[in-house]
This record gives sequence, C-alpha cells and structure tokens, in this order.
Amino acid sequence: MTVWIASDHAGVDLKSAIIKAFPDIDWKDYGPFGRESVDYPDYANLIAEKVNAMPTRRGILICGSGQGMAMRANKFPQVRAALVWNEEVAKLSRSHNDANLLCLAARFTSPEEAQHFVQLFLETPFEGGRHSNRVTKINA
Repeated sequence: MTVWIASDHAGVDLKSAIIKAFPDIDWKDYGPFGRESVDYPDYANLIAEKVNAMPTRRGILICGSGQGMAMRANKFPQVRAALVWNEEVAKLSRSHNDANLLCLAARFTSPEEAQHFVQLFLETPFEGGRHSNRVTKINA
C-alpha cells in the first residue's frame, strides 16, 4: 500500500515516528524534512492534490493542531479529510465518511496514539449502504 504523507514543522517528529512504525507501507513523504518554519497550506496542497486526483488512495497530514491541514485539504472536491483525535473518530471517519485523508494534531497526539489512529484509518473499511448517499453529497 502506498500512502502520501506530509506535515508542517510542528509535525515533522510525529511524521517520522509514524513512518518508522509502519515499515511495510510504501510512504511517499512530501516533507518537510527539518524543523524550520513552513506554511502548512503548501504541504496540505501537495497531498490533497494527490488524493483529489486518486480519491481511493490515502493520505496523511500533520500540523500542530491538525485543524489547518484539514481546513485546507477539504477545499479539494474529492478530498474527505478527517481531523482525528480518538479511536472512535478514527473508525467513524472511515466507516461512515469514507475519509481518504487523515489529519493529526502533533501538539496533542502522542506517537503511540497516532500509530493507533493510522492503523485504524488504514484498516477500517467504508460501510457503504446508507452512508454512500451522504458521501456523495459531501463531494457534490
């Protein structure tokens, strides 16, 4: 499985921890690779453009709060970015909303929590059924 990932300067360490925790994933890391201040919308664009072009694929974005990345990524019509902060939200973002982009808050999420959320995000299937029509409306 290939997963696109990027962060801002606040998320670099968490991004590295996630990549290290899942060695079997083909990570496409779009940076940044240092802690120098960067503008998170630039990195959100890199991943959201990929997911928008291939909405069945998955991406991960990380910034200090996760919120800025989610706000920017959700400007793309085929992106369903979910800001995840607990296990239930991670599961529901996939099973009910067919989220294709996971956003994490580096300042509020431990590496262990993030790894758990990533695993749930990657393994939880979309339920379809009554949720399909709703997802269609999200993308409209």
